[in-house]
Amino acid sequence: MANPLIGIFRIKELRERILFTVLMLVIFRVGTVLPIPGVNVRELNAYFLSQQNSGNAIVDYLDFFAGGAFSNFSIFMLGIMPYISMSIIMQLLLIVFPSLKKISQEDGGRKKIQTYQRYGTVVVCLIQSFAVTQYAQNISRSVENLLSMNIVPFTLIAMLTVTVGTLFLMWMGEQITRRGIGNGISLLIFAGIVARLPDAIWELIGRVRQGNLNLVFVVVVLVIFVAVVALVVFEQQGQRKIPVNYAKRVVGRRMSGMGNTYIPFKINPSGVIPVIFASSILTFPLQIASTIGGNVAWLATLSQILTPRGPLYNILYVLLIIFFAYFYTQVSLNPIEIAKNIRDNGGSIPGIRSERIEEYLTKILNRIVLPGSLYLALIAVIPTFIQWAFKFPSSISYLMGGTSLLILVGVDLDTMSQVEGLLKMHHHEGLTKKGRLQGRNL
Repeated sequence: MANPLIGIFRIKELRERILFTVLMLVIFRVGTVLPIPGVNVRELNAYFLSQQNSGNAIVDYLDFFAGGAFSNFSIFMLGIMPYISMSIIMQLLLIVFPSLKKISQEDGGRKKIQTYQRYGTVVVCLIQSFAVTQYAQNISRSVENLLSMNIVPFTLIAMLTVTVGTLFLMWMGEQITRRGIGNGISLLIFAGIVARLPDAIWELIGRVRQGNLNLVFVVVVLVIFVAVVALVVFEQQGQRKIPVNYAKRVVGRRMSGMGNTYIPFKINPSGVIPVIFASSILTFPLQIASTIGGNVAWLATLSQILTPRGPLYNILYVLLIIFFAYFYTQVSLNPIEIAKNIRDNGGSIPGIRSERIEEYLTKILNRIVLPGSLYLALIAVIPTFIQWAFKFPSSISYLMGGTSLLILVGVDLDTMSQVEGLLKMHHHEGLTKKGRLQGRNL
């Protein structure tokens, strides 16, 4: 039992959870290569290969979050992003409409909100799937024999297939969270990014051999890659400890009390959630504009302006990351509720009056969240910098920096922390002999 990896598979509960998670991820990867009915796969692959050689940043960007399913026109081509987009919309609605928030706080209210969120996901999927069918029609004008059926039946079947595919991914994510290891939705995105890494590395080697990329630039980018991974791990583990003293109380003949403890405020309390939320919000209009842009002039213009390489996109991306960092921190770490719990349990923060605990905690969170959100935004725009400075193709730069690193490192740390928690619960040593893994709420 000295080897923790052997100990993982000797524990029945942990072994079953890991195998279930692997099975779900295998099904997800199989679904990314199953095309929707009515599409000629050979002609489609030839078209996207020509687009790849000429550079298509929008397709590479949409493929990044769908795990390569978008360019395959597979049943999972929308990925899990419609569900994430609807989650953001629902969180905002809970703040805007007090009546909706009241429903969520009632008995069984959480299930009602989840039901509304699923219905909303269907609506978002139908809108995005219709845009996809229009995109396929635009491609069919330049590629013969791309569609094997008429437009109307293809549109209906494609919309139904892609919508069901996203709903199935949503169900898979919930099952992984409940019966597997880690956060299911984040793991699906994680699996899509990891699956594309071998192709990206092979493409990078091929471009170096052909002389299209300078070997010195590749070495510099790899050094940046390693440095950013180390910085992400360091930043995710950092925290600010707020000391809390609890007064001892006499209960019967015994004296009880929690004593002295602390509240751990992470430097980046929201983890990679702001990056995923910001990407999801920008993906929705970008996909609509890029897929229907061939038929509508102003959407074509919007698609060109919102290109992932453009300045407007990156400015909006940074602002949305900062916004969602503050927004999600306020939702998950509400200073008013924390202060109320401290006072109700007879606690106090040294040097802070009881009535000013909320103000103090809010001030601390604001000081922590601002540099943390700027740090996330800086890492998220690294792919754009790599493309601009080193002339890397977008398909490689998206996978070797920025958002992909944040998601890969963040989800990996969270999953490892859950595995370590289960190991220790069964009286085994953790995955690391030195230090301690700290999970995050993804």
